[in-house]
Amino acid sequence: MPIRALPPEVAAQIAAGEVVERPASVVKELLENSLDAGATRIAVSVRQGGVAEISVTDDGGGIPADEVALAFQRHATSKLLTAADLSTVATLGFRGEALPSIAAVSRVTITTRPADAAAGRRCELRYGEMTTADEWGGPPGTTIRVLELFGNLPARRGFLRSAAAETARIQEVVTRSALAWPSVRFSLTADGRPVVDTPGSGRLTEAILSIYGADVAARMLPLSPTDGETSGDGLAADLAISGYVSAPEISRHNRGGITLLVNRRWVLDRALNYAIDQAYQGMLPERRYPIAVIGIALPPERVDVNYHPAKSEVRFRQQPNLFAAVQRAVREALIAHAPARPVSRPLTPAGAGADTQARSDGRPALSPSGSGGAGGPGLATPPSSDHLLLPSALPSEAVPLRQTLESLRVVGQIRQTYVVAEGDGGLFLIDQHAAHERIVYDRIRRQWADRERIAQPLLAPAAAELTYAQQDTLQQYTELLAASGYELEPFGGNGWLLRAVPPQLAAADPIQSLLELLDAVALEQVVMERDDALAATLACHGSVRAGTTLSYDEMTALISQLRETPQPHRCPHGRPTVVHFSQYQLEREFGRR
Repeated sequence: MPIRALPPEVAAQIAAGEVVERPASVVKELLENSLDAGATRIAVSVRQGGVAEISVTDDGGGIPADEVALAFQRHATSKLLTAADLSTVATLGFRGEALPSIAAVSRVTITTRPADAAAGRRCELRYGEMTTADEWGGPPGTTIRVLELFGNLPARRGFLRSAAAETARIQEVVTRSALAWPSVRFSLTADGRPVVDTPGSGRLTEAILSIYGADVAARMLPLSPTDGETSGDGLAADLAISGYVSAPEISRHNRGGITLLVNRRWVLDRALNYAIDQAYQGMLPERRYPIAVIGIALPPERVDVNYHPAKSEVRFRQQPNLFAAVQRAVREALIAHAPARPVSRPLTPAGAGADTQARSDGRPALSPSGSGGAGGPGLATPPSSDHLLLPSALPSEAVPLRQTLESLRVVGQIRQTYVVAEGDGGLFLIDQHAAHERIVYDRIRRQWADRERIAQPLLAPAAAELTYAQQDTLQQYTELLAASGYELEPFGGNGWLLRAVPPQLAAADPIQSLLELLDAVALEQVVMERDDALAATLACHGSVRAGTTLSYDEMTALISQLRETPQPHRCPHGRPTVVHFSQYQLEREFGRR
Protein backbone atom coordinates (compact mmCIF):
# COMPACT_ATOMS: atom_id res chain seq x y z
CA MET A 1 0.00 0.00 0.00
CA PRO A 2 1.53 3.38 -0.97
CA ILE A 3 2.25 6.08 1.60
CA ARG A 4 -0.48 8.73 1.59
CA ALA A 5 -1.39 11.73 3.69
CA LEU A 6 -4.44 11.05 5.82
CA PRO A 7 -7.57 13.10 5.18
CA PRO A 8 -7.83 15.96 7.73
CA GLU A 9 -10.93 14.52 9.40
CA VAL A 10 -9.22 11.14 9.93
CA ALA A 11 -6.06 12.77 11.32
CA ALA A 12 -8.22 14.86 13.66
CA GLN A 13 -10.03 11.78 14.99
CA ILE A 14 -6.74 9.94 15.56
CA ALA A 15 -5.29 12.93 17.42
CA ALA A 16 -8.49 13.27 19.42
CA GLY A 17 -8.10 9.67 20.58
CA GLU A 18 -4.97 10.66 22.52
CA VAL A 19 -6.71 13.52 24.34
CA VAL A 20 -10.35 12.40 24.61
CA GLU A 21 -10.35 8.90 26.03
CA ARG A 22 -13.76 9.15 27.74
CA PRO A 23 -16.22 11.81 29.00
CA ALA A 24 -14.05 12.48 32.05
CA SER A 25 -11.22 13.49 29.68
CA VAL A 26 -13.46 16.18 28.19
CA VAL A 27 -14.34 17.50 31.64
CA LYS A 28 -10.68 17.55 32.67
CA GLU A 29 -9.60 19.54 29.60
CA LEU A 30 -12.44 22.05 29.93
CA LEU A 31 -11.79 22.53 33.65
CA GLU A 32 -8.12 23.19 32.96
CA ASN A 33 -9.06 25.84 30.39
CA SER A 34 -11.44 27.48 32.88
CA LEU A 35 -8.80 27.53 35.61
CA ASP A 36 -6.17 28.93 33.26
CA ALA A 37 -8.69 31.67 32.39
CA GLY A 38 -8.81 32.73 36.04
CA ALA A 39 -12.28 31.43 36.89
CA THR A 40 -13.52 31.64 40.48
CA ARG A 41 -16.76 29.69 39.87
CA ILE A 42 -17.06 26.63 37.64
CA ALA A 43 -20.30 24.69 37.14
CA VAL A 44 -20.28 21.29 35.46
CA SER A 45 -23.42 19.49 34.32
CA VAL A 46 -23.58 16.08 32.62
CA ARG A 47 -26.24 13.73 31.30
CA GLN A 48 -25.97 9.98 30.77
CA GLY A 49 -22.42 9.80 32.05
CA GLY A 50 -21.36 12.68 29.81
CA VAL A 51 -22.14 10.88 26.56
CA ALA A 52 -25.36 12.77 25.91
CA GLU A 53 -24.17 16.13 27.23
CA ILE A 54 -21.36 17.85 29.11
CA SER A 55 -21.68 21.50 30.02
CA VAL A 56 -18.97 23.60 31.71
CA THR A 57 -19.67 27.21 32.67
CA ASP A 58 -17.10 29.55 34.21
CA ASP A 59 -16.71 33.23 35.13
CA GLY A 60 -13.18 33.42 33.74
CA GLY A 61 -11.62 35.88 31.33
CA GLY A 62 -13.50 34.67 28.26
CA ILE A 63 -12.22 34.50 24.67
CA PRO A 64 -12.17 37.58 22.41
CA ALA A 65 -14.73 37.25 19.62
CA ASP A 66 -12.13 37.32 16.86
CA GLU A 67 -10.15 34.47 18.46
CA VAL A 68 -12.93 31.93 19.05
CA ALA A 69 -12.61 30.22 15.66
CA LEU A 70 -8.82 30.12 16.08
CA ALA A 71 -9.20 28.41 19.47
CA PHE A 72 -10.64 25.37 17.66
CA GLN A 73 -7.67 25.03 15.31
CA ARG A 74 -5.14 22.39 16.26
CA HIS A 75 -2.07 23.61 18.17
CA ALA A 76 -3.47 27.12 18.61
CA THR A 77 -2.75 28.31 22.15
CA SER A 78 -2.10 31.47 24.14
CA LYS A 79 0.03 29.69 26.73
CA LEU A 80 3.40 29.26 25.01
CA LEU A 81 5.17 30.50 21.92
CA THR A 82 8.50 28.68 21.53
CA ALA A 83 9.84 25.22 22.32
CA ALA A 84 11.87 26.76 25.14
CA ASP A 85 8.62 27.72 26.87
CA LEU A 86 7.89 24.03 27.46
CA SER A 87 10.52 23.97 30.20
CA THR A 88 8.76 26.71 32.17
CA VAL A 89 5.07 25.91 31.61
CA ALA A 90 3.06 27.27 34.54
CA THR A 91 -0.44 26.71 33.10
CA LEU A 92 -2.49 23.51 33.17
CA GLY A 93 -3.02 23.49 29.40
CA PHE A 94 -0.43 24.41 26.80
CA ARG A 95 -0.61 22.15 23.72
CA GLY A 96 -3.59 23.70 21.93
CA GLU A 97 -5.14 20.26 21.41
CA ALA A 98 -8.10 20.14 23.81
CA LEU A 99 -10.81 22.14 22.02
CA PRO A 100 -10.11 20.83 18.48
CA SER A 101 -9.90 17.26 19.78
CA ILE A 102 -13.22 17.56 21.61
CA ALA A 103 -14.86 19.20 18.62
CA ALA A 104 -13.61 16.44 16.29
CA VAL A 105 -15.67 13.78 18.10
CA SER A 106 -18.81 15.69 19.19
CA ARG A 107 -21.17 18.58 18.61
CA VAL A 108 -19.93 21.67 20.45
CA THR A 109 -21.56 24.97 21.31
CA ILE A 110 -19.48 27.75 22.85
CA THR A 111 -20.69 31.07 24.23
CA THR A 112 -18.01 33.41 25.54
CA ARG A 113 -17.47 37.08 26.38
CA PRO A 114 -14.56 38.89 28.02
CA ALA A 115 -15.64 41.19 30.84
CA ASP A 116 -14.33 44.28 28.99
CA ALA A 117 -16.10 43.47 25.71
CA ALA A 118 -19.53 44.89 24.82
CA ALA A 119 -20.48 41.66 23.04
CA GLY A 120 -19.22 38.13 22.89
CA ARG A 121 -19.42 35.21 20.49
CA ARG A 122 -21.58 32.13 20.10
CA CYS A 123 -20.36 29.35 17.79
CA GLU A 124 -21.55 25.87 16.93
CA LEU A 125 -19.35 23.09 15.57
CA ARG A 126 -20.37 19.68 14.29
CA TYR A 127 -17.58 17.09 14.40
CA GLY A 128 -14.91 19.70 13.81
CA GLU A 129 -16.71 21.87 11.26
CA MET A 130 -17.89 25.37 12.24
CA THR A 131 -21.59 25.64 11.35
CA THR A 132 -22.67 28.94 12.94
CA ALA A 133 -20.94 31.97 14.46
CA ASP A 134 -23.00 34.83 15.88
CA GLU A 135 -22.65 37.80 18.17
CA TRP A 136 -23.67 37.06 21.75
CA GLY A 137 -24.55 39.39 24.62
CA GLY A 138 -24.55 37.10 27.66
CA PRO A 139 -22.63 37.48 30.95
CA PRO A 140 -18.83 37.49 31.07
CA GLY A 141 -17.15 34.10 31.06
CA THR A 142 -17.45 30.98 28.93
CA THR A 143 -19.91 28.12 28.58
CA ILE A 144 -19.05 25.07 26.48
CA ARG A 145 -21.67 22.39 25.77
CA VAL A 146 -20.50 19.08 24.35
CA LEU A 147 -23.29 16.93 22.83
CA GLU A 148 -23.32 13.42 21.36
CA LEU A 149 -19.76 12.56 22.37
CA PHE A 150 -18.27 9.99 19.97
CA GLY A 151 -21.39 10.30 17.85
CA ASN A 152 -19.23 9.90 14.76
CA LEU A 153 -17.26 7.06 16.36
CA PRO A 154 -19.87 4.53 17.54
CA ALA A 155 -17.17 1.89 18.03
CA ARG A 156 -15.50 4.13 20.64
CA ARG A 157 -18.75 4.32 22.59
CA GLY A 158 -18.73 0.55 22.87
CA PHE A 159 -15.61 0.77 25.03
CA LEU A 160 -17.20 3.11 27.56
CA ARG A 161 -18.58 1.76 30.80
CA SER A 162 -22.04 2.33 32.24
CA ALA A 163 -23.39 5.85 32.71
CA ALA A 164 -22.89 5.49 36.48
CA ALA A 165 -19.26 4.45 36.07
CA GLU A 166 -18.50 7.31 33.66
CA THR A 167 -20.20 9.78 36.01
CA ALA A 168 -18.01 8.48 38.84
CA ARG A 169 -14.92 9.23 36.71
CA ILE A 170 -16.20 12.74 36.07
CA GLN A 171 -16.87 13.23 39.77
CA GLU A 172 -13.28 12.22 40.50
CA VAL A 173 -11.95 14.81 38.04
CA VAL A 174 -14.07 17.58 39.56
CA THR A 175 -13.17 16.73 43.15
CA ARG A 176 -9.44 16.54 42.38
CA SER A 177 -9.65 19.96 40.77
CA ALA A 178 -11.53 21.30 43.78
CA LEU A 179 -8.81 20.00 46.12
CA ALA A 180 -6.13 21.58 43.93
CA TRP A 181 -7.95 24.92 43.74
CA PRO A 182 -9.85 25.44 47.03
CA SER A 183 -10.30 29.15 46.21
CA VAL A 184 -12.52 28.21 43.24
CA ARG A 185 -16.13 27.14 43.79
CA PHE A 186 -16.89 23.92 41.91
CA SER A 187 -20.27 22.31 41.37
CA LEU A 188 -21.23 19.14 39.53
CA THR A 189 -24.74 18.11 38.56
CA ALA A 190 -25.39 14.69 37.04
CA ASP A 191 -28.77 14.05 35.37
CA GLY A 192 -30.22 16.92 37.38
CA ARG A 193 -28.88 15.68 40.72
CA PRO A 194 -26.28 17.73 42.67
CA VAL A 195 -23.14 15.65 43.22
CA VAL A 196 -20.37 18.11 44.19
CA ASP A 197 -20.57 21.61 45.62
CA THR A 198 -17.47 23.13 47.21
CA PRO A 199 -17.42 26.51 48.98
CA GLY A 200 -14.49 28.09 47.14
CA SER A 201 -13.39 29.75 50.37
CA GLY A 202 -9.68 29.19 49.77
CA ARG A 203 -9.40 26.85 52.77
CA LEU A 204 -8.37 23.32 51.85
CA THR A 205 -9.97 21.98 55.02
CA GLU A 206 -13.38 23.23 53.86
CA ALA A 207 -12.89 21.67 50.43
CA ILE A 208 -12.03 18.36 52.12
CA LEU A 209 -15.11 18.68 54.32
CA SER A 210 -17.41 19.23 51.34
CA ILE A 211 -15.96 16.28 49.42
CA TYR A 212 -15.27 13.64 52.09
CA GLY A 213 -17.66 14.66 54.86
CA ALA A 214 -17.25 15.71 58.48
CA ASP A 215 -16.07 12.34 59.80
CA VAL A 216 -13.06 12.22 57.46
CA ALA A 217 -12.31 15.94 57.67
CA ALA A 218 -12.09 15.75 61.47
CA ARG A 219 -9.39 13.08 61.19
CA MET A 220 -7.17 14.74 58.60
CA LEU A 221 -3.70 15.66 59.87
CA PRO A 222 -1.84 18.69 58.48
CA LEU A 223 1.60 18.36 56.97
CA SER A 224 4.13 20.77 58.37
CA PRO A 225 5.38 23.22 55.73
CA THR A 226 8.48 21.64 54.18
CA ASP A 227 11.19 23.07 51.99
CA GLY A 228 14.44 21.68 50.68
CA GLU A 229 16.55 24.16 52.64
CA THR A 230 15.47 22.68 55.95
CA SER A 231 14.71 19.10 54.91
CA GLY A 232 18.32 18.09 54.50
CA ASP A 233 17.83 16.00 51.37
CA GLY A 234 19.68 18.17 48.91
CA LEU A 235 16.57 19.71 47.33
CA ALA A 236 16.52 23.38 46.52
CA ALA A 237 14.94 25.73 49.01
CA ASP A 238 12.08 26.51 46.61
CA LEU A 239 10.45 23.09 47.04
CA ALA A 240 7.36 23.12 49.27
CA ILE A 241 5.24 20.18 50.43
CA SER A 242 1.89 20.84 52.10
CA GLY A 243 -1.55 19.34 52.56
CA TYR A 244 -3.35 16.82 54.76
CA VAL A 245 -3.23 13.08 55.38
CA SER A 246 -5.74 10.91 57.23
CA ALA A 247 -5.15 9.49 60.68
CA PRO A 248 -4.53 5.72 60.59
CA GLU A 249 -8.08 4.90 61.68
CA ILE A 250 -9.36 6.29 58.33
CA SER A 251 -8.47 4.19 55.30
CA ARG A 252 -9.77 2.93 51.96
CA HIS A 253 -9.49 -0.33 50.07
CA ASN A 254 -7.66 1.37 47.17
CA ARG A 255 -5.50 4.43 46.49
CA GLY A 256 -8.42 6.43 45.12
CA GLY A 257 -8.31 8.67 48.17
CA ILE A 258 -4.74 9.83 47.45
CA THR A 259 -4.55 13.12 45.57
CA LEU A 260 -1.08 14.22 44.45
CA LEU A 261 -0.87 17.77 43.15
CA VAL A 262 2.26 19.11 41.45
CA ASN A 263 2.01 22.86 41.00
CA ARG A 264 -1.76 22.36 41.37
CA ARG A 265 -1.81 19.75 38.63
CA TRP A 266 -3.32 16.39 39.61
CA VAL A 267 -0.83 13.68 38.66
CA LEU A 268 -0.39 9.95 39.01
CA ASP A 269 3.01 8.90 40.32
CA ARG A 270 3.76 5.36 41.43
CA ALA A 271 6.91 6.25 43.35
CA LEU A 272 5.24 9.01 45.37
CA ASN A 273 2.27 6.74 46.12
CA TYR A 274 4.75 4.20 47.42
CA ALA A 275 6.41 6.87 49.56
CA ILE A 276 3.05 7.49 51.23
CA ASP A 277 2.50 3.74 51.68
CA GLN A 278 5.88 3.47 53.39
CA ALA A 279 5.08 6.33 55.75
CA TYR A 280 1.98 4.43 56.91
CA GLN A 281 3.70 1.05 57.04
CA GLY A 282 2.51 -0.98 60.01
CA MET A 283 -0.21 1.56 60.84
CA LEU A 284 -2.85 0.34 58.39
CA PRO A 285 -4.30 -3.14 57.85
CA GLU A 286 -3.11 -5.13 54.86
CA ARG A 287 -4.29 -3.68 51.54
CA ARG A 288 -5.74 -0.54 53.09
CA TYR A 289 -4.69 2.93 51.98
CA PRO A 290 -5.00 6.43 53.46
CA ILE A 291 -6.79 9.52 52.24
CA ALA A 292 -4.30 12.25 51.39
CA VAL A 293 -4.19 15.61 49.67
CA ILE A 294 -0.55 16.48 49.12
CA GLY A 295 0.58 19.54 47.22
CA ILE A 296 4.10 19.76 45.83
CA ALA A 297 5.22 23.19 44.66
CA LEU A 298 8.48 23.53 42.76
CA PRO A 299 9.84 25.62 39.90
CA PRO A 300 8.36 24.64 36.50
CA GLU A 301 11.79 23.89 35.07
CA ARG A 302 12.24 21.07 37.59
CA VAL A 303 9.24 19.08 36.37
CA ASP A 304 8.44 17.85 32.84
CA VAL A 305 4.68 18.26 32.31
CA ASN A 306 4.92 17.33 28.63
CA TYR A 307 5.80 13.73 29.43
CA HIS A 308 2.37 12.07 29.07
CA PRO A 309 -0.25 12.53 26.30
CA ALA A 310 -2.99 13.13 28.87
CA LYS A 311 -0.66 15.16 31.15
CA SER A 312 -1.55 12.78 33.98
CA GLU A 313 2.07 11.78 34.62
CA VAL A 314 5.10 14.02 34.99
CA ARG A 315 8.83 13.55 35.41
CA PHE A 316 10.89 15.14 38.16
CA ARG A 317 14.46 16.16 38.50
CA GLN A 318 15.90 14.80 41.77
CA GLN A 319 13.13 12.19 42.00
CA PRO A 320 14.82 10.20 44.82
CA ASN A 321 15.11 13.26 47.04
CA LEU A 322 11.51 14.24 46.37
CA PHE A 323 10.40 10.70 47.27
CA ALA A 324 12.25 10.94 50.58
CA ALA A 325 10.87 14.41 51.33
CA VAL A 326 7.25 13.30 50.80
CA GLN A 327 7.75 10.15 52.85
CA ARG A 328 9.27 12.12 55.72
CA ALA A 329 6.59 14.84 55.63
CA VAL A 330 3.79 12.27 55.91
CA ARG A 331 5.54 10.28 58.62
CA GLU A 332 6.23 13.39 60.69
CA ALA A 333 2.56 14.39 60.45
CA LEU A 334 1.48 10.96 61.66
CA ILE A 335 3.89 11.12 64.59
CA ALA A 336 3.25 14.75 65.50
CA HIS A 337 -0.53 14.59 65.31
CA ALA A 338 -1.21 11.06 66.49
CA PRO A 339 -4.36 10.89 68.66
CA ALA A 340 -2.36 9.48 71.59
CA ARG A 341 -0.25 12.27 73.00
CA PRO A 342 3.46 11.44 72.73
CA VAL A 343 5.06 11.31 76.16
CA SER A 344 8.66 10.51 75.34
CA ARG A 345 11.15 11.51 72.73
CA PRO A 346 11.39 9.25 69.68
CA LEU A 347 13.56 6.20 70.08
CA THR A 348 16.36 5.65 67.61
CA PRO A 349 16.86 3.09 64.77
CA ALA A 350 18.50 -0.32 65.17
CA GLY A 351 19.76 -3.77 63.90
CA ALA A 352 20.15 -7.55 64.85
CA GLY A 353 18.73 -11.00 64.18
CA ALA A 354 16.55 -13.82 65.41
CA ASP A 355 15.27 -17.07 64.03
CA THR A 356 11.91 -17.15 62.31
CA GLN A 357 9.88 -20.18 61.34
CA ALA A 358 6.53 -20.80 59.64
CA ARG A 359 3.41 -21.53 61.67
CA SER A 360 0.90 -24.12 60.62
CA ASP A 361 -1.65 -21.36 59.92
CA GLY A 362 0.69 -19.69 57.41
CA ARG A 363 1.88 -16.82 59.62
CA PRO A 364 5.50 -16.20 60.63
CA ALA A 365 6.10 -17.60 64.10
CA LEU A 366 8.34 -16.02 66.71
CA SER A 367 10.75 -18.45 68.27
CA PRO A 368 10.63 -18.21 72.10
CA SER A 369 14.42 -18.28 72.19
CA GLY A 370 15.81 -15.65 69.85
CA SER A 371 19.49 -15.45 69.13
CA GLY A 372 21.35 -12.19 68.92
CA GLY A 373 24.14 -11.29 66.59
CA ALA A 374 25.94 -8.46 64.93
CA GLY A 375 23.65 -7.15 62.26
CA GLY A 376 24.46 -4.93 59.32
CA PRO A 377 24.49 -1.16 59.38
CA GLY A 378 21.24 0.73 59.87
CA LEU A 379 19.61 2.71 57.06
CA ALA A 380 20.05 6.06 58.77
CA THR A 381 22.72 7.20 61.18
CA PRO A 382 21.01 7.15 64.59
CA PRO A 383 22.20 8.75 67.79
CA SER A 384 24.72 6.46 69.43
CA SER A 385 22.89 6.45 72.75
CA ASP A 386 21.04 3.24 73.59
CA HIS A 387 18.72 4.95 76.05
CA LEU A 388 15.01 5.49 76.30
CA LEU A 389 14.54 9.14 77.23
CA LEU A 390 11.93 9.94 79.85
CA PRO A 391 9.54 12.94 79.67
CA SER A 392 11.10 16.31 80.20
CA ALA A 393 8.85 16.81 83.24
CA LEU A 394 10.94 14.26 85.13
CA PRO A 395 14.46 14.71 86.37
CA SER A 396 17.12 14.21 83.68
CA GLU A 397 17.33 10.44 83.88
CA ALA A 398 17.88 7.82 81.17
CA VAL A 399 16.93 4.16 81.19
CA PRO A 400 18.89 1.72 78.95
CA LEU A 401 16.38 0.29 76.48
CA ARG A 402 17.76 -3.27 76.54
CA GLN A 403 17.59 -3.34 80.33
CA THR A 404 14.02 -2.03 80.12
CA LEU A 405 12.98 -4.65 77.55
CA GLU A 406 14.44 -7.39 79.74
CA SER A 407 12.18 -6.43 82.64
CA LEU A 408 8.94 -6.04 80.67
CA ARG A 409 5.85 -8.15 81.42
CA VAL A 410 3.40 -8.72 78.59
CA VAL A 411 -0.11 -7.50 79.33
CA GLY A 412 -1.84 -8.06 75.99
CA GLN A 413 -2.38 -6.79 72.48
CA ILE A 414 -4.19 -3.75 71.04
CA ARG A 415 -5.96 -4.03 67.67
CA GLN A 416 -3.79 -7.07 66.88
CA THR A 417 -1.02 -4.59 66.12
CA TYR A 418 0.60 -3.32 69.32
CA VAL A 419 1.93 -5.43 72.18
CA VAL A 420 1.17 -3.90 75.58
CA ALA A 421 3.74 -4.44 78.32
CA GLU A 422 4.48 -2.97 81.73
CA GLY A 423 7.73 -2.49 83.54
CA ASP A 424 9.38 -0.45 86.24
CA GLY A 425 9.44 2.55 83.89
CA GLY A 426 5.69 2.55 83.21
CA LEU A 427 3.67 1.38 80.20
CA PHE A 428 5.24 0.31 76.89
CA LEU A 429 3.64 -0.25 73.46
CA ILE A 430 5.60 -2.34 70.96
CA ASP A 431 4.67 -2.20 67.28
CA GLN A 432 4.75 -5.91 66.43
CA HIS A 433 5.45 -5.45 62.72
CA ALA A 434 8.15 -2.80 63.17
CA ALA A 435 9.84 -4.79 65.94
CA HIS A 436 9.79 -8.07 64.02
CA GLU A 437 10.93 -6.28 60.86
CA ARG A 438 14.00 -5.03 62.75
CA ILE A 439 14.72 -8.55 63.99
CA VAL A 440 14.38 -10.16 60.54
CA TYR A 441 16.34 -7.37 58.86
CA ASP A 442 19.30 -7.86 61.18
CA ARG A 443 19.17 -11.62 60.73
CA ILE A 444 19.35 -11.18 56.94
CA ARG A 445 22.28 -8.78 57.17
CA ARG A 446 24.07 -11.17 59.52
CA GLN A 447 23.56 -14.06 57.11
CA TRP A 448 25.03 -12.03 54.28
CA ALA A 449 28.01 -11.01 56.38
CA ASP A 450 28.63 -14.64 57.43
CA ARG A 451 27.94 -15.90 53.88
CA GLU A 452 25.33 -18.17 55.41
CA ARG A 453 22.74 -19.25 52.86
CA ILE A 454 19.46 -20.80 54.04
CA ALA A 455 16.87 -21.71 51.41
CA GLN A 456 13.50 -23.44 51.54
CA PRO A 457 13.17 -25.67 48.42
CA LEU A 458 9.75 -25.73 46.77
CA LEU A 459 8.06 -29.10 46.30
CA ALA A 460 7.80 -28.30 42.58
CA PRO A 461 9.43 -25.45 40.62
CA ALA A 462 7.09 -22.49 40.05
CA ALA A 463 7.09 -20.57 36.77
CA ALA A 464 6.99 -16.76 36.79
CA GLU A 465 6.54 -14.25 33.98
CA LEU A 466 8.54 -11.11 34.75
CA THR A 467 8.18 -7.70 33.19
CA TYR A 468 11.26 -6.06 31.73
CA ALA A 469 11.47 -3.80 34.79
CA GLN A 470 11.28 -6.81 37.13
CA GLN A 471 13.98 -8.62 35.15
CA ASP A 472 16.20 -5.56 35.38
CA THR A 473 15.78 -5.52 39.17
CA LEU A 474 16.41 -9.27 39.30
CA GLN A 475 19.68 -8.89 37.42
CA GLN A 476 20.80 -6.06 39.71
CA TYR A 477 20.22 -8.21 42.80
CA THR A 478 21.11 -11.67 41.51
CA GLU A 479 23.84 -12.36 44.07
CA LEU A 480 21.98 -10.93 47.05
CA LEU A 481 18.76 -12.76 46.13
CA ALA A 482 20.73 -16.01 45.94
CA ALA A 483 22.38 -15.27 49.29
CA SER A 484 18.92 -14.68 50.77
CA GLY A 485 17.63 -18.09 49.71
CA TYR A 486 16.15 -17.55 46.25
CA GLU A 487 16.97 -20.06 43.51
CA LEU A 488 15.98 -18.76 40.09
CA GLU A 489 16.87 -19.77 36.55
CA PRO A 490 15.83 -18.47 33.11
CA PHE A 491 13.03 -20.34 31.40
CA GLY A 492 12.92 -18.73 27.97
CA GLY A 493 11.68 -15.26 27.03
CA ASN A 494 10.40 -13.49 30.12
CA GLY A 495 9.91 -16.75 31.99
CA TRP A 496 11.82 -17.79 35.10
CA LEU A 497 11.71 -20.92 37.25
CA LEU A 498 11.65 -20.47 41.00
CA ARG A 499 13.04 -23.49 42.90
CA ALA A 500 13.62 -22.16 46.42
CA VAL A 501 12.68 -19.17 48.58
CA PRO A 502 13.96 -17.63 51.82
CA PRO A 503 12.63 -19.47 54.89
CA GLN A 504 10.72 -16.44 56.18
CA LEU A 505 8.67 -16.42 52.95
CA ALA A 506 8.03 -20.16 52.78
CA ALA A 507 4.38 -19.82 53.84
CA ALA A 508 3.57 -17.19 51.20
CA ASP A 509 2.57 -17.64 47.56
CA PRO A 510 6.08 -17.97 46.07
CA ILE A 511 5.40 -16.28 42.73
CA GLN A 512 3.26 -13.45 44.07
CA SER A 513 5.79 -12.86 46.82
CA LEU A 514 8.66 -12.69 44.31
CA LEU A 515 6.84 -10.24 42.03
CA GLU A 516 5.88 -7.99 44.94
CA LEU A 517 9.43 -8.12 46.25
CA LEU A 518 10.94 -7.07 42.90
CA ASP A 519 8.46 -4.22 42.52
CA ALA A 520 8.97 -3.03 46.08
CA VAL A 521 12.76 -3.15 46.09
CA ALA A 522 12.85 -1.18 42.82
CA LEU A 523 11.18 1.66 44.68
CA GLU A 524 13.01 1.18 47.98
CA GLN A 525 16.37 1.58 46.26
CA VAL A 526 15.36 5.13 45.31
CA VAL A 527 15.91 6.25 48.91
CA MET A 528 18.10 3.49 50.37
CA GLU A 529 21.47 2.01 49.72
CA ARG A 530 21.27 -0.96 47.37
CA ASP A 531 21.86 -3.73 49.92
CA ASP A 532 19.67 -2.06 52.53
CA ALA A 533 16.81 -1.80 50.06
CA LEU A 534 16.70 -5.56 49.49
CA ALA A 535 17.24 -6.47 53.15
CA ALA A 536 14.54 -4.07 54.31
CA THR A 537 12.06 -5.31 51.68
CA LEU A 538 12.73 -8.96 52.51
CA ALA A 539 12.31 -8.18 56.20
CA CYS A 540 9.05 -6.35 55.61
CA HIS A 541 7.59 -9.22 53.56
CA GLY A 542 8.79 -11.82 56.04
CA SER A 543 7.62 -10.17 59.25
CA VAL A 544 4.46 -10.64 61.26
CA ARG A 545 1.85 -8.21 59.99
CA ALA A 546 -0.36 -5.70 61.73
CA GLY A 547 -3.73 -7.33 62.36
CA THR A 548 -2.21 -10.67 63.37
CA THR A 549 -3.14 -12.19 66.72
CA LEU A 550 -0.09 -13.27 68.73
CA SER A 551 -0.03 -15.69 71.63
CA TYR A 552 1.45 -14.72 74.98
CA ASP A 553 4.59 -16.76 74.22
CA GLU A 554 5.00 -15.09 70.83
CA MET A 555 4.69 -11.62 72.32
CA THR A 556 7.23 -12.51 75.00
CA ALA A 557 9.58 -13.93 72.36
CA LEU A 558 9.24 -10.79 70.26
CA ILE A 559 10.35 -8.57 73.14
CA SER A 560 13.19 -10.95 73.99
CA GLN A 561 14.48 -11.01 70.40
CA LEU A 562 14.18 -7.24 70.05
CA ARG A 563 16.31 -6.86 73.18
CA GLU A 564 19.13 -8.81 71.50
CA THR A 565 19.36 -6.50 68.48
CA PRO A 566 22.21 -3.98 68.43
CA GLN A 567 19.79 -1.10 67.73
CA PRO A 568 16.28 -2.00 68.91
CA HIS A 569 14.76 1.45 68.65
CA ARG A 570 13.51 1.60 65.04
CA CYS A 571 12.61 -0.63 62.12
CA PRO A 572 14.75 -0.47 58.94
CA HIS A 573 12.36 2.12 57.48
CA GLY A 574 12.84 4.43 60.46
CA ARG A 575 9.59 3.93 62.37
CA PRO A 576 9.82 3.55 66.16
CA THR A 577 9.43 0.04 67.57
CA VAL A 578 8.62 1.10 71.14
CA VAL A 579 6.64 3.95 72.67
CA HIS A 580 6.97 4.65 76.41
CA PHE A 581 4.39 6.12 78.79
CA SER A 582 6.09 6.78 82.10
CA GLN A 583 4.45 6.07 85.44
CA TYR A 584 4.66 9.78 86.19
CA GLN A 585 2.77 10.60 83.00
CA LEU A 586 0.08 7.99 83.67
CA GLU A 587 -0.45 9.29 87.19
CA ARG A 588 -0.64 12.85 85.96
CA GLU A 589 -3.19 11.97 83.27
CA PHE A 590 -5.41 10.31 85.88
CA GLY A 591 -5.11 13.24 88.30
CA ARG A 592 -2.92 11.46 90.81
CA ARG A 593 -0.20 14.10 90.51
